[in-house]
Amino acid sequence: MTQENSLSPFHLAFPVRNLAESRKFYGEVLGLPEGRSDTTWIDFDLYGHQIVAHERPHLNTSTGDERNSQVDGKAVPVPHFGVVLEMDQWKELAERLSGKGVEFIIEPYIRFEGQVGEQATMFFLDPSGNALEFKAFQDRSMLFAKD
Repeated sequence: MTQENSLSPFHLAFPVRNLAESRKFYGEVLGLPEGRSDTTWIDFDLYGHQIVAHERPHLNTSTGDERNSQVDGKAVPVPHFGVVLEMDQWKELAERLSGKGVEFIIEPYIRFEGQVGEQATMFFLDPSGNALEFKAFQDRSMLFAKD
């Protein structure tokens, strides 16, 4: 099922080991507005989508090869989540993250260059080891395009 003009916001709850460091990372580093919160969780507005960081102090943050899948010759962390942005938003975010010293798993680059589905992408971890991907397309109609 596809929607022509608007998407419904998604909701994603994910574990973090420390709410204070997550509040700083998602709020100050990524620049996401904070919504409701309690002593064990925080809502963030991820470009109109609701993500909720739930504190789990004993979180296992394995980052070994068992968490990777090969895509375009790069080791992509799985699981991961993120948002498809407009290209100018993606470029601004990449610059902001670089300026804040975020260590990328996969540096910002153009994936599948010159092919169907060409996209800008970048991967990095939050302080709890959750992998995030932000991507953009020059032509958003390529989001689900096949060869």
